[in-house]
Amino acid sequence: MDRYFPYSRLREERGAGPLTALLLAFCTLLAWTFLRLENPSWRSVRKYADYWFPQIASAQRPRLGDPLRYAVQSIWLLLIHHQPKPKAYAIRDAWRSFRAGYRTSAIRLRGYLESVPFRTMDSRPMQRSRHWWNRSSRQQQRLVNILLGVVTLALGIFCITQPFGYMAQLVFVLLLWVVAMLVRHMPGRFPTLLMIMLSVLISCRYLWWRYTATLNWNDWLDLTTGLLLLAAETYAWLILILGYIQSCWPLKRKPVELPKDSSQWPTVDLMIATYNEPLSVVRNTVYAAMGVDWPKDKLRIYLLDDGRREQFRKFAAEVGVGYITRPDNNHAKAGNLNHALTKTDGELIAVFDCDHIPVRSFLQFTVGWFLRDPKMALVQTPHHFLSPDPFERNLNVFRRNPNEGELFYGLVQDGNDMWNATFFCGSCAVLRRKALEEIGGFAVETVTEDAHTALRMHRRGWNSAYVRIPQAAGLATESLSAHIGQRIRWARGMAQIFRIDNPLFGKGLSLFQRICYANAMLHFLAGLPRLIFLLAPLAFLLLHAYIIYAPALMIVLYVIPHMVHSSLTSSRMQGQHRKTFWGEVYETVLAWYIARPTTVALINPSKGKFNVTAKGGLIESNQFDWKIARPYLVLAALNFTGLGFAVWRFLYGPPQEVGTVIITSLWVLYNLLLIGAAVAIAAEVRQVRENHRVQVKLPAALKLGSGHLYPGVLQDYSGGGVGLVLNTSLSLPIGSEVSLLMRRGDQEFTFPGVISRSDARFVGIRFAELSQKQKIDFVQCTFARADAWLNWQLDNGPERPVQSFMDMLRVGAKGYYRLYQFLPAWLRIFIDPILSLLAWIGSFFPRWPTGPAPVTIPTSQQRLATYEPL
Repeated sequence: MDRYFPYSRLREERGAGPLTALLLAFCTLLAWTFLRLENPSWRSVRKYADYWFPQIASAQRPRLGDPLRYAVQSIWLLLIHHQPKPKAYAIRDAWRSFRAGYRTSAIRLRGYLESVPFRTMDSRPMQRSRHWWNRSSRQQQRLVNILLGVVTLALGIFCITQPFGYMAQLVFVLLLWVVAMLVRHMPGRFPTLLMIMLSVLISCRYLWWRYTATLNWNDWLDLTTGLLLLAAETYAWLILILGYIQSCWPLKRKPVELPKDSSQWPTVDLMIATYNEPLSVVRNTVYAAMGVDWPKDKLRIYLLDDGRREQFRKFAAEVGVGYITRPDNNHAKAGNLNHALTKTDGELIAVFDCDHIPVRSFLQFTVGWFLRDPKMALVQTPHHFLSPDPFERNLNVFRRNPNEGELFYGLVQDGNDMWNATFFCGSCAVLRRKALEEIGGFAVETVTEDAHTALRMHRRGWNSAYVRIPQAAGLATESLSAHIGQRIRWARGMAQIFRIDNPLFGKGLSLFQRICYANAMLHFLAGLPRLIFLLAPLAFLLLHAYIIYAPALMIVLYVIPHMVHSSLTSSRMQGQHRKTFWGEVYETVLAWYIARPTTVALINPSKGKFNVTAKGGLIESNQFDWKIARPYLVLAALNFTGLGFAVWRFLYGPPQEVGTVIITSLWVLYNLLLIGAAVAIAAEVRQVRENHRVQVKLPAALKLGSGHLYPGVLQDYSGGGVGLVLNTSLSLPIGSEVSLLMRRGDQEFTFPGVISRSDARFVGIRFAELSQKQKIDFVQCTFARADAWLNWQLDNGPERPVQSFMDMLRVGAKGYYRLYQFLPAWLRIFIDPILSLLAWIGSFFPRWPTGPAPVTIPTSQQRLATYEPL
C-alpha cells in the first residue's frame, strides 16, 4: 500500500520519528481502505506530488501537521481544478486585453495628433499667417512672442493658484494624466517638453497648495514640523525644476574631423596623476597611453607621482615616459597638476586618473573641437567603469541596470553641453593650456578642483564641449565605505564652491550656465531634506503633529498627481540612464553621510581636505558593514516603531483620523522600502579578483606546443588571462603550455600562457610571465582598442516605472533578509523562533502549484495506456 500513497515515499527518503511514523501508518491505512489508490488519477497525484503539494515537498522531513496540509491543499486544488483559468490569471488576461485596446486607441490618437501640425501648416489660414510673418518686421515678431508668452504665463498662473474642490481637482488631474499618458511614448522632443510642462504645472500647483492651505498656524508643534517638511519639499521642487531646464535638450555633440595634414595638429601633454595607488593599477593606464593614436613628436606622456616612489620612477624609465614629482603634497591633485604645468609646454593637456585606461582614439575624438573653436577650453568624455560599483556588485545588477554615474555622464553632461556648461570631471578630458594659465592653473581653493576649474574658465568666456562616447575605462570603488567617502568629498567640494564662488552671482556666466552649475551644487545638499522625508511621518504617528494640515482625500488628490507626473517625466527623460525611484535609493544611502559635511562647508568652507579614492581593493568574504549601516538601522528602527504606533492609532484613535493614519502608514512603508535597499547595499559581496574580467567578442586563435592553430572568439579578458571559445571541441590537459594569437590592424601578436580550464569548446588561459613588450601589446590589443567600450551602453528599451518600483520592493525586502543573515548568533536565538512560528503558520496556507506542469490527466479510456505502472 505504501507505493500508492505519496507520503510514504517522503517518509522513506527523509526519515521520521516513531510518533510521526505511527501517524503516517494510520493515515496510509485509512487511505488504502477508503480510496482507490490503484486508480491512474491517484497514480498521477503520487507521480507529481512535488508539483501539487509544494509546501510539503519543500520540507526536509515529514511533519505532524502534514496530513492537515494535504487536506487544505487538496481542497484548494479541487476548488480551482474545474475552472478553465485561475481567477488571478483571468484578471491578468482581462487587464492585458484592456491595455491592448487602450494602446490601439492611443496609437490612433497619437497618429492623429502627430498629423495635426502638418495639416495645420498646410492649411490656407496658416499659409497666409506664414506669409505675413515672413513680411513682418523683427519688432512685430518679438511683440507676438511676448504676447504669446504673457498669455501662456497668465494661464499657467491661473491653473496653479485657482482653488478647486474635490471633484474639480480630480477632473483636473485626470485630464493632465490622460494627456501625459498619450504623449509619453510619442517620438521626438516636443512630447518631452510637453510632459515637462505638465509636470511643472502640477508640481507648482502642489507647492502653492502646500504654502497656502496646509499649515496650522495655531499650534507650534504642527507649524514647526510642517515648515520643516515644506522646506524639504521646496528644495526637492527646486531641484526638479532646475533638472528639467538642465536636461531638457541634450546636445549629442559629434567629434570633429582633424585636418589631413598632421603638422597642423597641436602638441599634447598626457598627464597621469597618482598618489598612493599600487603600480598594478597604474601600469595598464601607462601602457594604453603609449598606444594613443597621435604623432609621436607631438605627444608626451608624464607620470605625476605625488608619492615620490622609486618603483614608479624606475617603471617610467623602463617604458620611456616622463616622470614628474615634487617635494610636497600641497593642494593634493590640483597642486600635482599645477606643478606639472610648470615643467611642460604642450598646447593641450590631457588628464587621466591613474586607473582610467584610455583607448587609442581618445585624442582623435576630442582634439578636433580645439581646432574648430579657438575659444574651446575643455572637451570632456564620459567616465566609464569596467568593474561594478558597490551598488551593482552587492545587488548583482552589473551590466543589467544603469549604474549611479550613468545619469550624469549619459544625460546631465549632454544637457550641460547644450548650455555651454560642461563640467571638468578630473579625468578623461583635454584642456587648453592657455585657458588654464589665464585662470592661474587648476583651482586649489576647494576639494573638487575639477568643477571649480571649469567654472572659472566659463567665467572668463571660454567654451566647453562634451563628447558622449566612452574613450577610457576605469575601476569603480570596491567597497561601500570607499564609495561613500568619495561622494562625501564631492559633496563637500560642491558646497565649498557654492559658498566661495557662487555661480548665481558674479560676472561672466549666462543664465543657463548659472542654472546648470547651481543645480549640480544644490544637488549635493540633499542630505538634510532626505532625512526629513524619512522621518516626517513619525511626527504624526509618534507626536500627533499635523505636518500637512489638510483632509486626507485632498492630500491624495495633490500628492499623488505630483509624484506620478514627476515619475512619468523622469522615466521619459532618464529611462535609459536611470531606473525610476532609484535616485531616491542613492540619496537614502548617502543622506546621513553628506548632511554634516555640506552643512559645515556652507558655514566654514575652509574645513575639509582632499581624500584619494581607494581603487583595486579586495573583499575576502561576504560581510556586513555594520559601521556604514548604523544610520540605516536607526532609521529602520524608528520607522518600524512608527508603524507600530500606526496600528495603535488605527485601532484606538479618533475615527476621523483613519484616512490620515492610512496615508502616513503607506509613507512609512515606502521609507522602510528605501532603507531596506540601503541595508541590502551595505551587505558586501565577496570580491577576490584583482584583475576584473571584461566581456568581449574578438577574433583570436589558440596555438598548441605542436604548432597546431585553432581559431576561435575571445569571450573575456583581464590582465591575468582570457577565456576563449574555439570553433571546434578540444580536450586539453590543465597546465599545458599554449599561446594566444591576436591581431591589431595588420600586426599579429603572441602571448604565452597555460591552460587553466578546458571544457569542450571553451578554454581558459592563464598568462605566463609576459615580457614588458608583451604586456604593452596585450593592453593595446584589448583595453585600448578604439571600439573597446562602444557597445557597453545598455539598451533596456522603454523604462517602466511600475516595474522599477517592484524591483525596488524586492531589493528592500532582500535588504532585511540580508540583515537577518548577518545578525549575531545570540540575537538570532530570539528572532529564529518568531520566524519559525510565522513560517509554520504559513505552511498551512494553500499555494499555487510550482515548477514544470505535469501532463494533463487523460480520459478514463486513455489513463491505463498513458501512465506506466508504478
